[in-house]
Amino acid sequence: MACFHGLVARRLAAAFLNFVFISSLLQHGELDLIGEAVQIPSMDLTAQSRKLLGIELNVTTTGRGFVGGVANVGKMMEMTGEEVCSKDDIVVHQEATPPLPSGIPTYTVQVLNTCPSGCAVAGIHLSCGWYGSARLVDPRIFRRLSYNDCLVNDGASLPAGDSISFQYANSFRYPLSVSSVTC
Repeated sequence: MACFHGLVARRLAAAFLNFVFISSLLQHGELDLIGEAVQIPSMDLTAQSRKLLGIELNVTTTGRGFVGGVANVGKMMEMTGEEVCSKDDIVVHQEATPPLPSGIPTYTVQVLNTCPSGCAVAGIHLSCGWYGSARLVDPRIFRRLSYNDCLVNDGASLPAGDSISFQYANSFRYPLSVSSVTC
């Protein structure tokens, strides 16, 4: 438990220092936020310091010697401890299990959050065709909303490293894949 608290304290300290650094650059006019990019009009970062900071910086010059660049905000958010997630962080595993007594095949599905930055992912929707089951599945765990749109965990968040599973019965296996998530 002490190790966990130490890790949390280190992450909070790093996030705070990055926040202070970026805030001071914003206050002094060194950074302008434009869309998803950060314009850096006069940032004196060597290639080595950019590599150490994990910032992708595309530098340009004008005829008057003005140096400018664009940094990858996603990388900067990761540096500040912001949780960045995508639908690729959700893994759907499906396997055949013993059939029902009536002989209808059953399948066990496991939906796992593998987010490496520890983010909780919510609003997990799967492409599921005309999904249906001869065995009752708790609709809070998995349900079809419309054709090719099924909702996992009632839309609630699934913490990093956690999984949710269910079993359905049908004469064939439904191809299930992640269609969208909310971070």
